[in-house]
Amino acid sequence: MRVGAQLFTVREYCRDLEGFSETLKKVADIGYKYVQVSGTCPFEAKWLRDELDRNGLSCILTHTNPDAIKNDTAAVIENHKIFGSKLVGIGAMPGGFQKADPDAFINDFKPAARMIAESGLYFMYHNHQFEFAKDAGGITIMERLAAAFTPEEMGFTVDTYWVQFGGGDPAQWIKNLRGRVPAIHLKDMSIFENRQRMAVVGEGNINFSRVLYEAENAGTEYLLVEQDDCNGEDPFECLKRSYRRLTSWGLN
Repeated sequence: MRVGAQLFTVREYCRDLEGFSETLKKVADIGYKYVQVSGTCPFEAKWLRDELDRNGLSCILTHTNPDAIKNDTAAVIENHKIFGSKLVGIGAMPGGFQKADPDAFINDFKPAARMIAESGLYFMYHNHQFEFAKDAGGITIMERLAAAFTPEEMGFTVDTYWVQFGGGDPAQWIKNLRGRVPAIHLKDMSIFENRQRMAVVGEGNINFSRVLYEAENAGTEYLLVEQDDCNGEDPFECLKRSYRRLTSWGLN
């Protein structure tokens, strides 16, 4: 398994192309060779391809605008092929934490997921905590999504922090989704002033030994470090500490 950086961690430094370019260099200088592009300013696919090449980086996953995925699928596919990402990701279900509608999501995105699969790419769904709410029959939204889309149509970017925040077991969910988790998000959870908060990998309480064991068995290829909130610390420093911890565990 290979270690990458989720650029949403450093999104505040990617508000224009100059900052985005500089950020890619800083991430590469830490030692990362793989990135997920998410939360950045708009960019042309060829520009990103060239910037990645210049820094020895590969984009393996994105979080792409849901409307573009749904309504301009062919262009999304073409752009991903230009900058070399096989995984087309969606960061959240439209409606988000308050108004998520699984039925609408399934109806709206199944055609796009099929088209993406037919192109040789793969559609990826990223979870938060609300997907672990259960309906009257005791079924979670995650289970509904996994059943509604075939493994060929959609994979899951399992986010360790949000699974645990939602009351789930990150390692168990990776095991449950075996074969559908080519990339996952490594994000730790610590307790500060009696509240959960995001933490550098290895500085919180998530059982990453089990997470990594199940990820290996589930066919995961990429472990993407993400920390949406660095609690006032320099996010590049947080990415660096996570990278050092992961490499100390024999990953690279």
